[in-house]
Amino acid sequence: MPTLRIALSQVNPTVGDLVGNAHLVRAWTRRAADAGAQLVAFPEMMLTGYPVEDLVFRRSFVAASRAALSRLAEDLAADGLGELPVIVGYLDADGPPQVSGDAEPGRGARNAAALLHRGAVVATYFKHHLPNYGVFDEDRYFVPGDMLTVLRIGGVDVALTICEDLWQAGGPFAAAREAGVGLVVNINGSPYELNKDDIRLPLVRRRAAEAGATIAYVNMIGGQDELVFEGDSMIVSADGELLARAPQFAEHLLVHDLELPTAGESVGAGDRLADGLRVIHATVSGSLPAPAGPRAAGGTIEPVADEAEVWHALVLGLRDYVNKNHFPSVVLGLSGGIDSSVVGALAVDALGPERVVGVSLPSQHSSEHSREDAAELAKRTGLDYRIEPIQPMVDTFLANMSLSGVTVENLQARVRGVILMALSNQEGHLVLTTGNKSELAVGYSTLYGDSVGGFNPVKDVWKTLIWRLAKWRNADAVRRGETPPIPESSIGKPPSAELSPGQLDSDTLPDYDVLDPILIGYVDGDLGRDGLIEAGHDPAVVDKVLRMVDTAEYKRRQSAPGTKISMKAFGRDRRLPVTNRWREHG
Repeated sequence: MPTLRIALSQVNPTVGDLVGNAHLVRAWTRRAADAGAQLVAFPEMMLTGYPVEDLVFRRSFVAASRAALSRLAEDLAADGLGELPVIVGYLDADGPPQVSGDAEPGRGARNAAALLHRGAVVATYFKHHLPNYGVFDEDRYFVPGDMLTVLRIGGVDVALTICEDLWQAGGPFAAAREAGVGLVVNINGSPYELNKDDIRLPLVRRRAAEAGATIAYVNMIGGQDELVFEGDSMIVSADGELLARAPQFAEHLLVHDLELPTAGESVGAGDRLADGLRVIHATVSGSLPAPAGPRAAGGTIEPVADEAEVWHALVLGLRDYVNKNHFPSVVLGLSGGIDSSVVGALAVDALGPERVVGVSLPSQHSSEHSREDAAELAKRTGLDYRIEPIQPMVDTFLANMSLSGVTVENLQARVRGVILMALSNQEGHLVLTTGNKSELAVGYSTLYGDSVGGFNPVKDVWKTLIWRLAKWRNADAVRRGETPPIPESSIGKPPSAELSPGQLDSDTLPDYDVLDPILIGYVDGDLGRDGLIEAGHDPAVVDKVLRMVDTAEYKRRQSAPGTKISMKAFGRDRRLPVTNRWREHG
């Protein structure tokens, strides 16, 4: 059986940065060549970044992607890498956009993969299955491909597939079995969700069995607006054995030697296979010498615990949002509470303390222990800590307006928002808001007050998970011999907005241990009132919580973007009308 040394390049592209992404391909192809690779694969839409969303409709962008692909092939050859076959994702089109008046049936924009070799584009493949659920709108953007591209490399037949092709039975993987390929390369832009890594490996095993071939799965890493990609690239044999697996949330070159079956008789070009796919053949190279040096074994990295996984996802999502958008630093309000403490620790992990400004904004209702906790977190993490008392500004408002009750509470939050935005304007910081998913769900926030900001690292994190993350981060620091960043008193004290005397969250909301399971069922699971009650929740509490969630949609529509870590994040995943009279009681 021939041995093929494959390299999976788990890298971090940036949407729209065709030049920078091409440089990444060249640099990592050099690394693959130095490792003796005979085939190297990059993620889905590597050249353009992913997802490009409505950039698909700009013909100038499509043309730039196609030109960048040809230029990349030439540059790889000029780099002395022309003999190494490179699989790279890009944006293509064989007709006008589907939304244009001159659209043609079966033609349009394509989510594509190309094989580059000896300075040219040798073959292309168009994604067949187009996801149109959750964060994906690919039916809006792309036209599905109807061909299976099979490359003959070193005496082995290799089929190309893209992301969603793996998530559905039939189609390219069934066609790959009919074509008798020995290896299926699947390039991905698969966004992170908690526990998705537990789903991914069994899925790859099912497709390997369906194709009767080894699967090489390569995924990107990095943050793109609300999405974060964790990598978790892997290679699985035809019989389901995990041969190699890359780490999560880190750029990585996974190099592994594969013993693959020798290519047999080819299915006729244009023959119809599963799902009506036609096969296209391209010969890239004849027999290859055995890979040089000792056998390459990619190794297997075990996935980390849930809290560690989420923490790394939030750190990466925040870091890339800040860096890719060229913000020099971030600023946030530090109240001494658990949410702002977790966001402060995340920001320091993501950017370093020198790029994080934490501002204590005490009012007459701010407790001494909260002020001390904020100062203690700043001391432990080394961030730039400032104190800006808000009471004189609040008093000025109250001297000129007759306000009372919750209006005064909201006024305090809005004064804080004004101060943070002023610092942002004056010094160039990105304002981080700190509201968790539970608060966003029930509208427990002040619009244009504590909700103000350009990015929310914990937007998709339930309150109960916030506490777990804080405890994990402190324990992880202890394991590494470092100072835990979050004061224990911030973790242990009852949560409070501290906008009125003795105020606690539990004055308005059910305990979070009661609230979060209802919210998870309603928001993430789309359970209705009856389903929640059947699950054992108190009907009166369910009615109260659902009423709060339903009437807060207008607030959520105006909230800052934040990293998605769950199956259904507010924003891209969950899209409900603001004007909506439907209620779960009918």
